[in-house]
Amino acid sequence: MEFYEVLERRKTIRDFSDREVSDEVLEKIVSAAFKAPTNDHLRQLEFVVVRGRENIARIVSPVAENARNIQQSGLEAAAGVMDEDEYAMFVDALPKQQRMLIESNCLVLPFFRQKDYPLCRPQDQSSLNYFASAWAAVENILLAATAEGLACAFRIPIGSEPEHVKRTVHAPEGYEFACLLAIGYPADNAHVCKQKEIRVAERIHRNTW
Repeated sequence: MEFYEVLERRKTIRDFSDREVSDEVLEKIVSAAFKAPTNDHLRQLEFVVVRGRENIARIVSPVAENARNIQQSGLEAAAGVMDEDEYAMFVDALPKQQRMLIESNCLVLPFFRQKDYPLCRPQDQSSLNYFASAWAAVENILLAATAEGLACAFRIPIGSEPEHVKRTVHAPEGYEFACLLAIGYPADNAHVCKQKEIRVAERIHRNTW
């Protein structure tokens, strides 16, 4: 698949089929992470791959309650502040937060070495360099998965989720993870949210805003 076609096809998919991602394809996809830029040149990335729906359910058990709480309080409030496309995406995504992770049957946890400062209490913007490098690696994974005909959906952890995940997989001290990343083959009837159309020329500012 040509590179710009990969960019065009990459979409968040939250509906997965039962077809399993082979270890060979998964390793090929994850290897793309190590081609991304990294702030310390050491590429201190580690990946926990969880397979089996029961295993994944244990990892993501806090997600259901957190999503339910947001769903109860957030949908009505969101309707008043989001535009039509954003709200449609929110309505589709929120009920699937736990299900998409389990049904993919392949949950990837990208861990990175976080030095110097707690991730959520940075001293300055530069303190987030490790987090930024991890997300550059995740983006490479998303593009590689797309090139292989796979779909991805990710969840940024909230509340008690980070500590629960790290404790459950026995992550060593000093490591954080970027997201809960589901990788799988899309279902035949997978929903694809409408994408915003961006006029790129209007977003480019010459010399000053």
